[in-house]
Amino acid sequence: MAGNSPSPRRHGSRVAFRGAAGVAALAVAGSLSTACQIVSFDDGGGTSDPSSGPAVTGPAGPATAGDAYVPGNGNGGYDVQHYALKLTITPDGAKQLDGTATITAVATERLARFNLDLTGLDVSSITVDGAPARQQRGGDELEVTPAKPLEKGAKFTTVVAYSGTPEPASDPVLGRYGWIRTPDGVFVACQPSGAHTWFPSNDHPSDKATFDFELTVPSGLTAIANGTPETPPASSGGTPDLPGAPPSLPTGPPLPPDTPPTGIPTRPGPEISPIAHHAGGTGHTTANTGVNTRATTTSKWRVEAPMATYLATIDVGRFGVRTGRTAGGIPVITAVDPTVSANLDTFHRLNSEITDEWVKVFGPYPFSSTGGLIDNADVGFALETQTRPVYGSFGLQPTIVAHELAHQWFGDSVSVTKWQDIWLNEGFATYAEWLWEERSGGQTVQEQFDLRYGSPRAGELWDVPPGNPGRKQMFGRSVYDRGGMTLVALRGRVGEDVFYKILQAWTKERRHSSGTTAQFIATAKRISGKNLDAFFDDWLYQEGRPAK
Repeated sequence: MAGNSPSPRRHGSRVAFRGAAGVAALAVAGSLSTACQIVSFDDGGGTSDPSSGPAVTGPAGPATAGDAYVPGNGNGGYDVQHYALKLTITPDGAKQLDGTATITAVATERLARFNLDLTGLDVSSITVDGAPARQQRGGDELEVTPAKPLEKGAKFTTVVAYSGTPEPASDPVLGRYGWIRTPDGVFVACQPSGAHTWFPSNDHPSDKATFDFELTVPSGLTAIANGTPETPPASSGGTPDLPGAPPSLPTGPPLPPDTPPTGIPTRPGPEISPIAHHAGGTGHTTANTGVNTRATTTSKWRVEAPMATYLATIDVGRFGVRTGRTAGGIPVITAVDPTVSANLDTFHRLNSEITDEWVKVFGPYPFSSTGGLIDNADVGFALETQTRPVYGSFGLQPTIVAHELAHQWFGDSVSVTKWQDIWLNEGFATYAEWLWEERSGGQTVQEQFDLRYGSPRAGELWDVPPGNPGRKQMFGRSVYDRGGMTLVALRGRVGEDVFYKILQAWTKERRHSSGTTAQFIATAKRISGKNLDAFFDDWLYQEGRPAK
């Protein structure tokens, strides 16, 4: 999430912290996490081959990744290498999603059966290496029994055909997130582990994989996903910018007085508009309710670097689109819903400038493309979806964009091994937003630190250790602000030159993998030549305000 704006936003997005008003807000404001939460469903049975015998007994991988912050999520016994998702998305249909997931994995132990995470969708068939497999459903788990056991080290392919309408989650602390219906399409953002509300997966960041998306949508709509498209997306649905759009990214209005602590304004959701049926047009036609037909278009996207499942996104709607390259040569794709008051060209330019600046600060850009997408989604957050962060319809500030793009290094390329270490994502991105503000002529990084350190209302920062904040506080103020302050304090302890060498060593050595706080501390000690154990213990694991 990102930002330093009065607007609500996502992990990395945060409530404003400006002067006395910001200090007062700190006492009550909680960071909004759009972690896609799982919606439980009744246990169900079913097999893809009803004539087969009883389920095979034998060794099975763990049905959880063992992460206490997301209990029950993730699985063990295999390592996913690649997801190929072939999805037909009909936002105004009785079933919004019809999909086939082809999952290539390697067994890390002998498996007579294994689990995938999947919630609330109907599975019509499963095969493993081309042979029908048995399925059993329970809660958020899809248990798969292949026709024959998988040997340790074996590479295998599972194909799951499924359909339904993914449901967004609604949580009193985390808010509403997941598969969000917009007036003209769908907006998808899932953290920490909501990907399995729309595709079967090993839904934990410790198991990253490459992705292919094949997205079929009604003609007149544009589908945008992570990575690089086979063909650059085109604008759809009219002019890309509203008449009279300002020449710079606007600041969203202050939250109303009745805004709850999560930062979600109390307001009704958007009115859902039906999507017009088109006769003819480009693309192929598909059946609609078995009577009428409508034209469709298909796009393909490829993610070549490993990606955590919660960072996968598909966004469908009418968008103005800009494509090009940053001054440093990185492909950039930017999209804005034309009903949102954000200037497409300014947003596109900002994505390019910030990406190139962070290359200088954090090291080589880790992915094949950059950019961002602003949709008319009634959500109070942004999310660092890999290569292309997504933003709701609230107003934006450049610091929000700086925060989300910093996540491409911290959180996306270098992911957390367990969610306890979420400060490695959010604290680092918070430091980046402060740095961008400083370089834009605003408050300096040190002023941001001093404002929080000296605030009599900053008790939440000192009561919650960011290195192990607990599940309820995993997206709380301490993780963001005290996490960022830890890096400022580290910079003061080791010197600015050494500090940036530490960050660049971290992003280089852990590129496209995961990391832990202990590993970051080891990197900082090695690069600086200093014993920093007591320093990090005070800042990350102890209650109370650490010494400067």
